[in-house]
Amino acid sequence: MQAQLHTNQKALWLTELIATWGFVQRNYFITKRYVWWEAVWLVYTTANAMSVGFIGAGVEQSTGGLSTAGLTTFLLIGAILWSYLSMLFDILSETVSWERWEGTIEYTFMSPASRATHLIGTGIYAVIYGILRTIVMLGFISLFFDLELGNANYAGALLILATCSISLVGFGMVASVMPLLSPEKGQQVTFIFGSFLLLISGVYYSIDVLPGWMQTLAQFSPVYYALLGIRATLLDGRATTDLWEYIWPLLLMGVAFVPVGIWIFQIGERYAKRTGRLKRSG
Repeated sequence: MQAQLHTNQKALWLTELIATWGFVQRNYFITKRYVWWEAVWLVYTTANAMSVGFIGAGVEQSTGGLSTAGLTTFLLIGAILWSYLSMLFDILSETVSWERWEGTIEYTFMSPASRATHLIGTGIYAVIYGILRTIVMLGFISLFFDLELGNANYAGALLILATCSISLVGFGMVASVMPLLSPEKGQQVTFIFGSFLLLISGVYYSIDVLPGWMQTLAQFSPVYYALLGIRATLLDGRATTDLWEYIWPLLLMGVAFVPVGIWIFQIGERYAKRTGRLKRSG
C-alpha cells in the first residue's frame, strides 16, 4: 500500500514536471508563430533604450566636452534592464489575454495541470527568452556607445538578474489576474503596475531624488535591488561574493510573491468561472 502511494506521488510529480515543460514549449511556439512581430518589438525596445543612451551623450556636448561615459552607461543599464523586466512582466500578465484571444483559455483551465504548473512554466519561458533578448540588445547597443564596462562582473550581473526574475514572476502572476477580472480593461491595469515600478525603482535616476515616501516604497520593489546589484557589478566590478546585500531581499520577495501570486490568481480564476468571464473577446 505504501509502495503504491509512493509510486502515485512520484507519478504526480513527474506529470507536473512534464506539464511545466509543456507550457515552456507552448510559449516558444507562440513566439515562433509571431516571430516577425517579436522582431519588430525588439527593434522598438532597442531603439527606445538607445534614445535614453543618447541623452547621456547629449549632456557631454552641452557641458563643453565633459566626459559622460559613466552617465551614459548608467542610463543604458537602466533602460536595458527595464526592457527585460517589463517584458517578463508583460508575458505573464498577457497570459490570460492571449489565451482568451486564441480561444483556448477554457481548455487550459480544464486541463489536469495545476495552476502553479501553468504559471511557473510560463515564467520559466519568460526568463529564458528575456535573458537571450537582453544579450542581443546589449551586444547591439555596445556598437554605438563607449560604455564603461572594463571592470564589469558579468557573472554577478547574471546572478542578480536570475534572482530578480523569481520575484518578478510572482509579481507578474498578481498582475495577470486583472484580465481575468475585467476582460475589457484588465490588460491596461497591468500597465499601471509596471509604470509604478518604473517610477519608484530608480531606473533612470537614483531614488535619492524622490520624495521620502516614494523612497520607502522603493524598498519593496524587486527592480530597485536588481538595479543596485547589476550597476554594482557592471559599473564598479563588485565581486560575486559581495552581492548578498542585493540577493537576500530578492530571494525573500521571490519566496513571498510567487505563492501569493498563485493564490491570488486561483481566486481570480474561480471568480471568472463563476461569473462567466472566460469567453473570447475581440
